[in-house]
Parts: sequence; structure tokens; C-alpha cells
Amino acid sequence: MKHNPNDPTMQGEGNIAAARRHRKAAESFVAQGKVAGAALAAEPQSTAQADELRVAEQKGRSKARK
Repeated sequence: MKHNPNDPTMQGEGNIAAARRHRKAAESFVAQGKVAGAALAAEPQSTAQADELRVAEQKGRSKARK
């Protein structure tokens, strides 16, 4: 596929239109006061789930650059 600079669907490095949609949705979510409720809904439902999430986080962090 050849690069056509006049093609409006070509975004180059990153999709500017998608980034704008995401930013607008995130700002709307915050403005509507839904953050606290979403944070509570995202909490682990059991100690087993909390342990599983903790192990997964440790595994992910172990591969991160220091």
C-alpha cells in the first residue's frame, strides 16, 4: 500500500481523531462525577481476587525498566 498524503484516513503516527474522541469522552466522564463510582466498582470482590491482582501487578512490574 502506497502512502497518500491526501488521504484523510491516514493519520501518520497516532490517530488524532481517535485521541480527540477519547479525550472528550474522558472529560465528560469526569465532569459527570462518575469517577468515584467506577473506582468502587473496580475494587476486588474477594481476597482471592485481590491476591490475584497483586500477583499480576508484581509480575508486570518485574519486567519494567528500572
